[in-house]
Amino acid sequence: MDPVFRRRLEARLGSKLSGPVRQRHDTTEIRIAAADVTDVLRTLHDDPEFRFTFLADLAGVDTGTVMQVVYHLWSDVTPDWLRVIADGLSRDDPRVPSVTFLWKGAEWQEREAYDMFGIVFEGNRDLRRIYMPPDYTSFPLRKDFFLADDAARSPGAGVRHMEQVHVPRGAPPASAVRRIPG
Repeated sequence: MDPVFRRRLEARLGSKLSGPVRQRHDTTEIRIAAADVTDVLRTLHDDPEFRFTFLADLAGVDTGTVMQVVYHLWSDVTPDWLRVIADGLSRDDPRVPSVTFLWKGAEWQEREAYDMFGIVFEGNRDLRRIYMPPDYTSFPLRKDFFLADDAARSPGAGVRHMEQVHVPRGAPPASAVRRIPG
């Protein structure tokens, strides 16, 4: 843990942080609002005090109630990795600014998060599906994506289509969070 780094983050980005700076082992974590992604990440990238020039990973997260985008950054000015969590994205229309203007390699990582979670990265010049077919209408890593339970059904009963939302046996109807048109 780098306590000096923590104090610099709090001093410089304190007004943009939506929670405390957390540190564990060799990772420091901050949470920000989606609206602050451009300002915070530009500061972390461009400011000589931080110099986070390497985006190691960008991932989408579905908590079941909100969506998140998680950025893992590396800098030569601290031994800590930095995890930046853009929190509180709407499940109905998750949007966050693209960071391709800072890290060109983010284009593919943003496409993956779009394809698997449906998170729209505004400003990404090539935001299209990367794994699933272009006409696919669902997002496989979301919590409300149900797999067909064909292993538990007899072959004669048929197979439920992958994108048809169903409520598991014995579950209350509210457990189907999002209805996907069939």
